[in-house]
Amino acid sequence: MPASNRPARRAVLRVAVLADSDTRWKWGALTARRLAPEPDSLHLTGYLLRGRATPTARQLGEVGVQADRLTEVTCAGFLAELSAPDRPPYDVVVLALVGGAVQAVLHGARALWPGPGARPVFVTGYVGVVYEKLADGLLLRHGADLVLANSRHDAGRFRAVYGGVGADARAVVETALPFLDGAPYEPVTATPHRVVFAVQPSVPESRADRLYLLRRAAEHARLHPEREVLIKLRSRPGEHTTHLEELPYQRLVEQLPGGIPSNCRLVYGNMGEILDTTDLLVTVSSTAALESLHRGIPTAVLTDLGIREALGNHHFLGSGCLASWTQLDEGLLPQADPAWLSDQGVDHPTPPPLAGAAAGACAAGSAPVAGGPVSATAAGDPAPGVSRPGRDVHAAAGAWASAGGTVSNAAGSAAAAGGPVSTAAGSRASAAWSASAAGGPVSVTAAGDPAPGGSRPGRDVHAAARARLHELLAEPGLPALAPYYTRDTAPGYLPGILARHHLGPDGRPLPGAVRTDAGESRLRRRLRAHLRDAARGAYRHGVQRVAPVIRRLGEL
Repeated sequence: MPASNRPARRAVLRVAVLADSDTRWKWGALTARRLAPEPDSLHLTGYLLRGRATPTARQLGEVGVQADRLTEVTCAGFLAELSAPDRPPYDVVVLALVGGAVQAVLHGARALWPGPGARPVFVTGYVGVVYEKLADGLLLRHGADLVLANSRHDAGRFRAVYGGVGADARAVVETALPFLDGAPYEPVTATPHRVVFAVQPSVPESRADRLYLLRRAAEHARLHPEREVLIKLRSRPGEHTTHLEELPYQRLVEQLPGGIPSNCRLVYGNMGEILDTTDLLVTVSSTAALESLHRGIPTAVLTDLGIREALGNHHFLGSGCLASWTQLDEGLLPQADPAWLSDQGVDHPTPPPLAGAAAGACAAGSAPVAGGPVSATAAGDPAPGVSRPGRDVHAAAGAWASAGGTVSNAAGSAAAAGGPVSTAAGSRASAAWSASAAGGPVSVTAAGDPAPGGSRPGRDVHAAARARLHELLAEPGLPALAPYYTRDTAPGYLPGILARHHLGPDGRPLPGAVRTDAGESRLRRRLRAHLRDAARGAYRHGVQRVAPVIRRLGEL
């Protein structure tokens, strides 16, 4: 049985993060950093689970979270890494995966450590809003030592599900999304009012609904030539994220009658950096809404297509953010409900009020024009580079690029992809501000969770999870992992989940599941990697090009 050397006091916390997409890698890596007692005490090893959503190098660069080592693996290969005798053992394993993959790794780990003893602490959770398949996803995550809940609201729901089936709920710990940070919103009237429409890969699903939302965003830009409307894309054509995107907006814009106006553009980039210059965030149900609300940015959750569980916008009932494009066209700026924000763990500091005429302009949903509209190419793509007079868009970390440009990560760079960016005292970016001050006092309940109040400055919302992790690491040995799903509780469900990850009913890798490179030539390894990339590219092409055509033919 492999052992894990875990002394009571460690100079470095060794953490392995296994993720299956770009957003989950961001969540997992940042969660690891939040759980580390000190920033310099973390040694982070990243593993990308091989599959349809394995992120590209560009996607990983856009996320901007680095690891000491990053490797692509299968589930069985990852389990082999955990038990490798020639590598120092990990203290913590963060599983940033879909529920089925989490369950497979937990059963594989149970096979590695079948009895009490030294082993890593296993941590899992959710990357954002949990609005569907609550029971299914939670029970597939049961068995981890820590199941992180992103809010008081989620923690209550998680414990209720586990309690409802008689499963141990002590692993549930209330925390917050690890990427809720960045400068608080400060309206700047010297620059154009910027509206960001954060689109999603699979919400809504139909071509008609996605074209409708795209058309309304373009119409909003035409109705308000003094505004800049940015359509924030999740991925480039050929790339995949957590959810399949069969109908990319980059291609739909080519079918939009009249195209998009010059003050409307498609952009890529790090969401945190884009929010630094956002005055209104619009989405159907993207997690970006939580990031925006945490900063105090006016946020609209669209109701144009109804308020439905399939869209995920029902999660925002009571938030004060539900609105339609028609209402936004008329100048509405939604005001979030403070109680709802607190319950969701995204409450924010009160933004400073605008004075005089500036306040009136903001209430009307507009701002004075500063500079001319931004040009776009004939194809509807923005011209390279995005700049706003009076704002330092690089103050948070690096630069973000338009769909026609590139991403710059040069520290302290003052130039965008297409030209210089002027700075002024009116910049809203504040590198010194943090949503969770490291030294602030933290009130903790008897259950070990943070007291109600959310992620206000001066509170360390990750303290309870960090304290629980410390307790587990201090134990001389940990019991074997005990997922709720076993061959007794789910004999018709669990074996199929494990088999999809090439594990047997007992959690052990099936014969041939673990491939070793020992004795294999470098040429052969490269050839296999190229073939794997080609197969992945063919799959993505089929999803985004062939499947929609076949579906339309079937509707004739």
